[in-house]
Amino acid sequence: MPEGPDTGEFFVDTFIDPICPWCMIGKRRLDRALSLSNAVAATRWHAFQLNPGMPMGGMDRGEYLAAKFGGPDRARHVYDMIRREGESEGIAFAFSRIRRTPNTVAAHRLLKFAGRLGRADAVLDSLFNAYFVEGRDIGDPCELEAIAVSAGCNGGDVAQFLAGDEDFDAVIAEDSAARAAGVSGVPFFIVGGRYQLSGAQSPEIIIRAFDLVRAETARAPLSR
Repeated sequence: MPEGPDTGEFFVDTFIDPICPWCMIGKRRLDRALSLSNAVAATRWHAFQLNPGMPMGGMDRGEYLAAKFGGPDRARHVYDMIRREGESEGIAFAFSRIRRTPNTVAAHRLLKFAGRLGRADAVLDSLFNAYFVEGRDIGDPCELEAIAVSAGCNGGDVAQFLAGDEDFDAVIAEDSAARAAGVSGVPFFIVGGRYQLSGAQSPEIIIRAFDLVRAETARAPLSR
């Protein structure tokens, strides 16, 4: 993947799904790593679908949890653990507010749209907050428009974009390519095109990857 001074010293290519709670935690930790480190890194967000077979209209949350976890008790145990982990990052997960599990292709399309405006980070934060804290349906185009507007995008432009199919194929292709490359869960980070980190890693581990990339870059001219 190309690197260049226009976007940073190196890239952090990050695969996420806006309905993945570990991705919200992972982004918080990545943001902290970036703030604590003096590395100049640019984040690029890539599409991954936790549920690639999800109907385009999504499905009832209760039905989804039953199918995924086999019942409410198992789901409660898993989400209690995630809630505690989120609290350590200042995230007030409100899973009980979620009424519908969406198909996330439209949300991923919105992130690509926002990325071209330099607003992807802000839109992703708004998507996470809307879904996990406010319980909003981020598969609904009207909700997506409102979320994008709250993150600084023009509502009319967003509505027009979502009404079309631009970036639909790109999202599907990106998800397929990630799976073909061995990505099986998110968040998944590729730091500087070299170091792969799976899961919501601590800022310390992410910073260590930053340092390794920078050290290798510094040595590169000497090896020529």
